[in-house]
Amino acid sequence: MKRFEDLKKLDQLEKERENKIVKTSLFGIIGNVLLAILKGIVGIKSNSIAILVDAVNNLADGGSSVITIIGTKLASKEADHKHPFGYGRVEYLSAMIISVIILYVGITSLVEAVKKILNPVEPSYSIISIVIVSLSVIVKIVMAHKFNKIGGEVKSDSLINSGEDARLDAIVSLSILLAAGMSMLFDVSLEAYLGAIISIIIIKSAIDMLNKTISQLLGEKIDPHLAQDVIKTVENFPGVEGANALVLNNYGPNNWNGSIDIGVPETYTAEQLDEIIRDIQLEVYYQYKIMLTAVGVYPINARNRHITSIKDQIREIVFSHQYITGIHGLYVDEFDKEIRFDVIISLDAENRLEVLQKVVNDVRHRFPDYNIEAFPNVDYTETY
Repeated sequence: MKRFEDLKKLDQLEKERENKIVKTSLFGIIGNVLLAILKGIVGIKSNSIAILVDAVNNLADGGSSVITIIGTKLASKEADHKHPFGYGRVEYLSAMIISVIILYVGITSLVEAVKKILNPVEPSYSIISIVIVSLSVIVKIVMAHKFNKIGGEVKSDSLINSGEDARLDAIVSLSILLAAGMSMLFDVSLEAYLGAIISIIIIKSAIDMLNKTISQLLGEKIDPHLAQDVIKTVENFPGVEGANALVLNNYGPNNWNGSIDIGVPETYTAEQLDEIIRDIQLEVYYQYKIMLTAVGVYPINARNRHITSIKDQIREIVFSHQYITGIHGLYVDEFDKEIRFDVIISLDAENRLEVLQKVVNDVRHRFPDYNIEAFPNVDYTETY
């Protein structure tokens, strides 16, 4: 019953996460739309291409927040027959769309800035325009802080992207103030050039955000700290004599499925294995919200001195090869004359199967009376 209550608590935390993202995004929509309107009016009246570019960028930011809300709502949909792993990756898609919008704004703004460089128009600043741009700096700093803080808490890349964009916007507005000051004091117009620089900054920011989102969609390596915590949690269970081969697949910021192998005494019964596997799955899900869909088991026969000696020799042979970073699941069956193990081969190896073959040949040469069963594995966590 306690575990059921724990699962209900996790579900409630997920709903709270959704509410935080929506509320923060609504704050962004209101702030950006108001700034876009004010800057648009000021930009038109003062013939300032830099302020107009910034206004369009604010409007795009408001649209990005709308997309964040839509993406969050879609991502929270329950799993169904068509998408049994849920819709969590929609959040990554929404982050990608936001990046594309920002990229489009940057490119179109750059085009307009270049036109103004070729056909310059002198801006005419007023006190009200200076006040509005100054206000924009303060608002954007507040937005950046709020977006980054909440985005980090709830692991929302869309909010973090919006926070980074708001930070850049604050810098952009400060540069506009600098250009306005130079124009008013020294009668030097840097408007068009400043607009071009702003546009390039926006384009670079969008490309960086886009690359990050695409990388997440393709699938990145597991966070080593998370992997170490999960492995440590599993190894703390009574009877578990090692945990290896952790594989995690991400289906959204807080949606992980995966598998792990555990070593247990060879004397364990099916009932004992079932109990420990269930306990591990529940504990890992509650602590890390990771659904271990598979827990592989390999037996440990460490009490026999002769077998221990054979294992030590096998490890020595395996680690003598280049690109081998680990070995696990090592089991020596004296009755059936079998040696079984998995070897972790670095992704730097040009031909991983060739490396495996060399390892197997050397082990077979040392122990010709045994049948060798070896399988190549990858270090997904860099924790071994």
